[in-house]
Amino acid sequence: MENTLPFKPSPKARANLRAGSVYAIDGGDSHVYFGQIALDKTVGFFKYRSTNISNIEKVLERPLMSRFGVNYQSIGLALRAGNWLNLGKFHLNVELSTIPFVVQWPFGTLEVTIWRGNEEVGKTKIHDPKIQNYEVISSYDAVEHVAERLRGDFEGGNDAWQSGGPVWRMRLKKEKLAERFPSQPGHALPEDWVYV
Repeated sequence: MENTLPFKPSPKARANLRAGSVYAIDGGDSHVYFGQIALDKTVGFFKYRSTNISNIEKVLERPLMSRFGVNYQSIGLALRAGNWLNLGKFHLNVELSTIPFVVQWPFGTLEVTIWRGNEEVGKTKIHDPKIQNYEVISSYDAVEHVAERLRGDFEGGNDAWQSGGPVWRMRLKKEKLAERFPSQPGHALPEDWVYV
């Protein structure tokens, strides 16, 4: 089977997790997306896509579209498979030099914990308006999940919730799954649920 990816597989490639490292990502939609490793080793993805490798300095001037954790080992796998391409180390986008607030949401509850780096900042309810744009803690797989998430973030649309993301989208995902699978207890909404 012919390789239809935009990048050549690189059997000996290893992930570079130093802040400032930039990657091109095959979006699976004939577009290339771009991400940069942040100080906290999350990956910031830019509100930009193209059909080829663009001028990286111009990409780094674009606003961030999203920022989330990617399983480190899976980045190496994505490089070796040709899903990602290491473009080198560049100046760090200023937004990626800060540590973001993120939300830890235990299964089956409405109570969440807010973190900033390794510091617990507080607790609140999942429907708290102040946290709706905070990322819900997840570890995305570079091969299996990242392209779908980037397409959802870039295009938006009614089904972007499927790829996860910030609190409001994860709440919507929970609602849609409860609607689709009403007889499955694992998808039932907790008592006192506040709809998006």
